[in-house]
Amino acid sequence: MRHRLILLISFLLIIIYMIHCGRKNVITEKASLEYMNAEWSKLTPVVLTHDISYLHDAEIQTIKLIIRASRIMDNLFLQQVYGNNLRMLEELEQTEEPNGQIYLDFFKNMFGPWNRLDEDHPFINTEKKPSGANYYPVDMTKEEFNNWLEAHPEDRDAFESNFTMIRRKGNKLVAIPYSEFFEDELHEAANILKQAAEMTSDLNLKIYLNSRAEAFLSNDYYQSDMDWMDLSGDIEAVIGPYEVYEDNLFGYKAAFESFVCLVDHDESAKLRTIENYLNDMEANLPIPDEYKNFERGASSPIKVVNELFTAGDTKAGIQTTAFNLPNDERVRDAKGSKKVMLKNVMNAKFEKCWIPIVNTVLAEKDLERVSFDGYFNHVLMHEISHGLGPGQITIDGVETTVNRELRELYTTIEECKADVLGVLNTQFLIDKKVLPKELENALYASYLGGMFRSIRFGIGEAHGGGVAIQLNYCLDKGAFHVESDGKFSVYDRRIKSTVRDLAEEILLIQAEGNYGAAKELIEKYRIIRPEVQSALDKLTHVPIDIRPIYPIENEIE
Repeated sequence: MRHRLILLISFLLIIIYMIHCGRKNVITEKASLEYMNAEWSKLTPVVLTHDISYLHDAEIQTIKLIIRASRIMDNLFLQQVYGNNLRMLEELEQTEEPNGQIYLDFFKNMFGPWNRLDEDHPFINTEKKPSGANYYPVDMTKEEFNNWLEAHPEDRDAFESNFTMIRRKGNKLVAIPYSEFFEDELHEAANILKQAAEMTSDLNLKIYLNSRAEAFLSNDYYQSDMDWMDLSGDIEAVIGPYEVYEDNLFGYKAAFESFVCLVDHDESAKLRTIENYLNDMEANLPIPDEYKNFERGASSPIKVVNELFTAGDTKAGIQTTAFNLPNDERVRDAKGSKKVMLKNVMNAKFEKCWIPIVNTVLAEKDLERVSFDGYFNHVLMHEISHGLGPGQITIDGVETTVNRELRELYTTIEECKADVLGVLNTQFLIDKKVLPKELENALYASYLGGMFRSIRFGIGEAHGGGVAIQLNYCLDKGAFHVESDGKFSVYDRRIKSTVRDLAEEILLIQAEGNYGAAKELIEKYRIIRPEVQSALDKLTHVPIDIRPIYPIENEIE
């Protein structure tokens, strides 16, 4: 008996050894150390923290539990980006190479082997990033996807859902709900959120955490999004699948992310007046009334918060300064959307990146006019403007959404819209005397200066691409000028009408769900012209963005 046991153990050890030897490394080559150091230096480290000592111990423990659940969002988004990401991470963590740490750190920051600061250039291996990330089979084309739906119209809702992964099953394509595809991770996250719900004394937060836990298991996020809109306490947290930027094939699939923040009630109260003008801003949009949307919920809170931790999609590469959620048009119709301004993130970016950029690219007359208020208010109105304009639309008698009709072009067009309407609506509120008249002096100079920060992210990225459209459009219309020394300036007499003209063009594209017009606009203006490139070349000394360090993470097991 003992002899048989020894033979069995030996046999198992041989099998394990053979499996280990047969498993080839995923990483076959890496970018040069010189390249890595140069790219890593583009992200300046910033400690992001905020005093939480005034909270009761139970609320502090609630925050820490939400952060624990958020770490799972990191893992889920890593899998959504690329099928080999987990194996790559394992190899990078186990490497004994003397310079291995920088590749590991950069991989974690970029959530994969592609450099988000350099048009998704691979820094590990040479494989091109799949347009559909890992949401679809790597070899699946748009044509195959669309042909399948033509032949199987009953699959359309599941295939175009924000919350499914598309996979092959024999000769078929199938849609697998996130709740099934990521079952183990989402069960763990749900259990942690339920623990957090038991801990907190904030009733609305308790309701949200429980309903979001249920959503992870059911794959139905509607009710938990509705519940999130009602948060009113000190803790502002959102966790789950939201933005569709990573899906460059169709723009359907939502990426997992998380924000854990504390509300600045005093700053939030100052902005509350703007909430009363949402319908007025909608009425002011330069499109026919038939396309305007006055049925979206009037309860669209604006909050100023300080970020304690982020995870997943929002932490990849460039950091978010504000967000506007949820994206579900049903929730927006019922309750509007929540605009959340990340105060400590905005301050860090303004000091470390924004000021050095405008000092380099703006003409003297406009440099004197820029201000943090101009920057802050444009970001604020950008987020508010995401909730204005067409959302649910009707095409040939069929109800649909702008997102569905514009597909992979949607995120670029939507970010462009939010930027342009951000300026339009800020001017509208200045004219209404809701915002101070002196803000107008800073608005357009700050708008122009901020473009060079966003365009450095790369024009293939939604925000950078949207900014390239605006910049080139304004240059062509004479609203911006390039001076003899290569610096940029605002032509005050034309900027207001130019902003309104571009707003009209973009809003009509969305209202009509006009994919062809969206493509034409993007192809015409989403380019880097020589005069713009020349200005960008002068910014090599300026960090592209911040790299947050969250001290609270060290307090969590």
